[in-house]
Amino acid sequence: MPSKNSIGLIEMGSIAGGFLVCDAMLKAADVELVLARTICSGKYMVLIRGDVGSVEAAVRAGQTAGSFSIIDTFLIPNVHESIFPAIAGITKVNALEALGIIESFSVASLIEGADAMAKSAQVQLVEVRLAMALGGKAFASVTGSVAAVTAAVEAGAAMVGRKGLLVNKVIIPQPRPELLNEMI
Repeated sequence: MPSKNSIGLIEMGSIAGGFLVCDAMLKAADVELVLARTICSGKYMVLIRGDVGSVEAAVRAGQTAGSFSIIDTFLIPNVHESIFPAIAGITKVNALEALGIIESFSVASLIEGADAMAKSAQVQLVEVRLAMALGGKAFASVTGSVAAVTAAVEAGAAMVGRKGLLVNKVIIPQPRPELLNEMI
């Protein structure tokens, strides 16, 4: 049985088109719907999971169905498992070591950046916040040693920067404990 460790996302500028794209993606292949919802500034996102071939086919079908209003898209063949609890807001972090944050203009590029962060260094994803009450932007945060957080932030920022969608990147070596209360 193929592994379901791949994800794909289509971010759209049309809510109605988002429903059309979601339907096309689900009909195209055996994939699991992770998230389909409206996001800030009148956008819509569809996130699916499955084996790489199925996700690739579903994303391709979604791109065809919604070509008129696609903002950003991705396929990550071997996503880091910490992405899912970070998106859901259920990551358990007792204390912050160094804190790193990347911020993006798109949900798709941010998830790609968060995956790069998690894969690049010994860090813990704290949160991946996707465009809700953020004016359509998204951000991801990690904690770990200063060196690990620095490496992770650079990797994530580089990934987002390739699409020209990086808003900012921040590394805080010794964050105040109160910052953790403002997250998740």
